[in-house]
Amino acid sequence: MKKKIAIINQRYGLEVNGGSELYSRQIAERLVKKYDVEVLTTCALDYTTWRNHYKVGIDKINGVNVRRFPVEHERDQSIFSALNAEMLHSPNASPEKADEWIDAMGPYTPQLIEYLKEHKDAYDVFIVVTYLYYTAVRSMPIVADKAIFIPTAHQEPYIHFKMYDAIFKMPKTYIFLTEEEKLLVQNQFDIRDKLCDVMGVGVDVPYNASEFEFKKKYRIDNYLIYVGRIDLGKDCPRLFNYFMKYKQRNPSNLKLVLMGKAEIDIPKHPDIINLGFVSDMDKFNGIKGAKALMLPSKFESLSISVLEAMAESVPVIVNGDCEVLKGHCMKSNGGLYYGNFLEFESAINYLLNNSDIHQSMSQNAKRYIDEHYRWDNIMERFDQMIEIMYNG
Repeated sequence: MKKKIAIINQRYGLEVNGGSELYSRQIAERLVKKYDVEVLTTCALDYTTWRNHYKVGIDKINGVNVRRFPVEHERDQSIFSALNAEMLHSPNASPEKADEWIDAMGPYTPQLIEYLKEHKDAYDVFIVVTYLYYTAVRSMPIVADKAIFIPTAHQEPYIHFKMYDAIFKMPKTYIFLTEEEKLLVQNQFDIRDKLCDVMGVGVDVPYNASEFEFKKKYRIDNYLIYVGRIDLGKDCPRLFNYFMKYKQRNPSNLKLVLMGKAEIDIPKHPDIINLGFVSDMDKFNGIKGAKALMLPSKFESLSISVLEAMAESVPVIVNGDCEVLKGHCMKSNGGLYYGNFLEFESAINYLLNNSDIHQSMSQNAKRYIDEHYRWDNIMERFDQMIEIMYNG
């Protein structure tokens, strides 16, 4: 009989484009070839409101059973903002205040937690993805003895909340996406005695991605690209401001192309082109033709968009304040990082004005992915971790 694996994540679906959510779907669709896999998640699609979008009950997506539970109330932004400000000011807040905060953070889905209490014994191993949300915080005390925890942690204020001390000490086993994440978590929570592995993710890109199709369809030729949520958390306003200042100082036909759902206003600028949510083929075609992929975020645990660009032999330019992103650049020699506008400007000009360097970095980026982010190797190690958990 196949071992039964449950994957717990706050959102799940083909339309969900968050990093940890996509990662959960990628591993689920591979694990189901060998195990009886079920995803335990919510009905939410939007991570800012947690509004119910999908139907309650069991769905099947690409061969994976998905059991959805309702979000009992959407996030009240005024209540959450007040609690969030209080927690950020006092990260050692009382357990009572921390409980208020996590319930307000959401997605508030107590039916999922009750289901775990009643059906824990029906599953052999639980894979809990992402530390931050209600789904992980409330499920971990129930499933910890069977849990593989994939926290997708990065350096951000929330990781320093005292409430997470207990959560991070509960699981028996960890999977980290990068060495930087491993060091952060081990140092923050003193869990060096816990079994762990650093696996990363495999990178899926189509073999037939065509920059020519993209350029023809959108009539764009010379451009940088940003792929992902367009919001404050990704530091997109800084990217917009830097790019507009860059264009003032460096007149050219260079564009900044944006792909993703916009949660903030985008400046009305002739050289900033927002394509919104696009198909996977348009995304990969667009990445393939870019001079570089930009990622201004300070807080990343891995960044699938950066890895996808590297897999397409496209250099990246990232925020050097993020140790993970900086690490990708330094280990691969396939990207550049910046800490201020002048470094941002220099990085772009260095790539645009040195074709030999651009070609060399493109090759380095692709080699980095081939050596470190292959699914066959990652899933073999996943199997080993599941066997260890199952056999105690």
